[in-house]
Amino acid sequence: MREIQAADVVEAVATMCMKANTELPQDVRNKFEQAMAEETSPSAKEVLRQLLENADLSQETKLPLCQDCGLAVFYVEVGDDCKVVGGNLRELINEGVRKGYDVGFLRKSACDPFSRANTGDGTPAIVHFDMVPGDKLKISYMAKGGGAENMSRVTMLAPAQGWEGIKKFVLNRVAEAGPNPCPPTILGIGIGGTFEHAAKIAKKSLLRKLDDTHPDPAVAAMEKELEDAINDMGIGPMGLGGKTTVLGVKMTVEPCHLASLPLAVNVQCHSQRHEEVVL
Repeated sequence: MREIQAADVVEAVATMCMKANTELPQDVRNKFEQAMAEETSPSAKEVLRQLLENADLSQETKLPLCQDCGLAVFYVEVGDDCKVVGGNLRELINEGVRKGYDVGFLRKSACDPFSRANTGDGTPAIVHFDMVPGDKLKISYMAKGGGAENMSRVTMLAPAQGWEGIKKFVLNRVAEAGPNPCPPTILGIGIGGTFEHAAKIAKKSLLRKLDDTHPDPAVAAMEKELEDAINDMGIGPMGLGGKTTVLGVKMTVEPCHLASLPLAVNVQCHSQRHEEVVL
């Protein structure tokens, strides 16, 4: 049984929180540059130029990419041949969030849902655990801002609605969201499972690289169909019009009950902030 020290978990989480909030991933930057080259709308080009400038300044100054540093969300894969010693894994992750958000001067947005009193330290984080084979601990972090998260939805379609029903719901969601999630956005879509599982896999889909291709050709084709249809809507960067409303659509499809067709659409803003570490 391989042992992983508590202090290593805390430090890794703190570092991920700070890095993700100040360094735009290269795949997202590449999409900005590609979109800027293809856009014909002057306003769309200018928005994309400003987003790239903002990313450069954030990396240089280590100030956050966005004032909304999000609620901390983690997907954790725990190898069945490893053991964290020196503390409870969930609490160690929360300790890392406290440290990262404090040292990195990241806005702390966690609050009581009724009194709206801020918890003061960015916790509790949202943590999803999975047991996997091996002796490694993989921790993936995502900063989930309120503007994009508020535009996300879960629905239970009738099985007969099928792909056309799914496509209609997704396009309507994008149209209703409009400029609110700070487009160009990234969509994570979960199809199957149950009500809560569809939401979980939709959000986890956002951890994929924008330039990857789904290994199932049928799902890859559906992702492309949605991406093209959304960009044809003309909402554009920040809702000012243009060809670039979405940077990517990432889908996860899993089996569901024969009487159900669960669908979740998780919206992420252009500031696609995520990091992962393997201990």
